[in-house]
Amino acid sequence: MIEVEGLVKRFGAVEVLRGVDLSVGRGEVACLIGPSGSGKSTFLRCLNGLERFQGGRVAIGDAVLDAGQSPREHAKAARRACRRMGMVFQGFNLFVHQTVLQNVIEAPVHVLGMGRDEAVERARGLLDRVGMLHRLDARPRELSGGQQQRVAIARALAMGPEVMLFDEPTSALDPKMTAEVLGVMTDLARDGQTMIVVTHAMGFARKVATIVHVFGEGLIVESGPPDRIFDAPAHDATRSLLSEVQAA
Repeated sequence: MIEVEGLVKRFGAVEVLRGVDLSVGRGEVACLIGPSGSGKSTFLRCLNGLERFQGGRVAIGDAVLDAGQSPREHAKAARRACRRMGMVFQGFNLFVHQTVLQNVIEAPVHVLGMGRDEAVERARGLLDRVGMLHRLDARPRELSGGQQQRVAIARALAMGPEVMLFDEPTSALDPKMTAEVLGVMTDLARDGQTMIVVTHAMGFARKVATIVHVFGEGLIVESGPPDRIFDAPAHDATRSLLSEVQAA
């Protein structure tokens, strides 16, 4: 479903991604782990066109982002890529003046052109799926962080994405709220949702991932099934990362 070849991203003189290759098949859950600053979040932003990159290409189905594209070509390709992807950020980014229901139906109605009745029916089903149907008339300020993040997941799913991208979705949450959100993500994985997840939640990665990619200094230093990565890491950077997590 997704093929990334030779992805290079620079911010000025700093090379954040140094030639990343990665593929994700339909129904896979790919977890990206690694120390802060290793390029994981930047990688996600390149996938959905939020960041231009200086080398390589990204193919999401027939939507192709290429470093050699003109700004106009890139914008067109990014729109096609975004239609296939939903993204959940560290921050919740809900519209504060709208209710939960209004937040979820906003994009299907105004971007996809879906009728309001159909959008509301879809939104109710998704809010029920993430355990938030009982708060559909609440505004974001009336919700906990975990509840807001679950609404953000429902909002992303409302666009019918083929792939869900999660950028450290629990980093701003306490342990109880983290468990709520990871529970929703586990259910999505169980239902066959293709997902790419940047996470520091190693227990989640071990339990849910079909493959784990370890980032280090702008490269993927090793990849493999979770049992192999966590029980028998092959690279020094992975062993160092896991020892730091265990010591924390």
